[in-house]
Amino acid sequence: MKAKVKLTAAVLMVVACSSLAVDWPQWRGQNRDGKSADTGLLKEWPNDGPPLAWKIDKIGGGYTAPSIAAGRIFGMSNRGEDEVVWALSETDGRELWVTRLGPALVQRASQGKEGPACTPTVDGERLYVEGLGGNVACLQVEDGRIVWQISMTDDFGGRVPMWSYRESPLVDGDKVICTPGGADAIIVALNKLTGETIWKSKLPDSQTANDERRGVVFAGFGGGRGGSGGRRGGFGGGAGAGAAYASVIAFDFEGQRQYMQLISNTLVVFAASDGKFLWRYDKPANRMGINCATPIFYNGMVFASSAYGAGGGMVKLSKDASDGVKAEEVYSTAEMQNHHY
Repeated sequence: MKAKVKLTAAVLMVVACSSLAVDWPQWRGQNRDGKSADTGLLKEWPNDGPPLAWKIDKIGGGYTAPSIAAGRIFGMSNRGEDEVVWALSETDGRELWVTRLGPALVQRASQGKEGPACTPTVDGERLYVEGLGGNVACLQVEDGRIVWQISMTDDFGGRVPMWSYRESPLVDGDKVICTPGGADAIIVALNKLTGETIWKSKLPDSQTANDERRGVVFAGFGGGRGGSGGRRGGFGGGAGAGAAYASVIAFDFEGQRQYMQLISNTLVVFAASDGKFLWRYDKPANRMGINCATPIFYNGMVFASSAYGAGGGMVKLSKDASDGVKAEEVYSTAEMQNHHY
């Protein structure tokens, strides 16, 4: 039985005070950690639930989680033959604008084909989106006009995963970070104003990695479930390393900004300044390459997980004698499986 997924946006009055809630401008909130700074929330709901403020059910098909900023709600969907980005009024649900990103992708896999899953990232007067086929675009918040647009497949040799591209772009300082999954561009940093490439990085293979270990310890390199290279399946973007379905997070450790992403065959970390490959941890990635969950950084610890028998693992970061990054496994377990986000 195949179900048609149709997005419905609804707003419930769950804040006890009359002031507007804190903005939720990107995937998993302000800091991509799932935490809200809201206060004054209801301690318990009324018997009939919170009152419905408004509802709209004609925004298209897909899996996007909304972002909310400056009184507007942003999302993506498929409408007919088009993949679109839209903005609604937070007050009454009116559609303020809709912009066609490109043709709706015809996905190979039958599950999840109703539309995009990216949560738009709002950064001041601009927002950033990623379509199922790998189109990354910058739009104006005010009217939805496209400022610039690139293709992760055409421009960076990216391989569309079996269930298409589903990450939400990260905006960090002057950069937009996304994951083409190409042989020479696993992850890229773009100028957020122009879309021009700032840097692109690839994942070293097991032969060249030893030459790049200076000052860096790789946690679980080549180990875990399936190791590296071509032993994994093609569901996450082809054999070996490629894009999967998670989204990049940024974190600071010992004065260094780092970008972390769970790709098709490993958890991988790059330097934010220049894209230098820092370290990787293989155990949280499953053999199928279907890695969806956003990794977590907290207080010098990193946790990531997936399903299909892989489970999860945690590493502890520290500085080594040569001022590099040392990542040591604290534990791993197949019991902590996380299939989705």
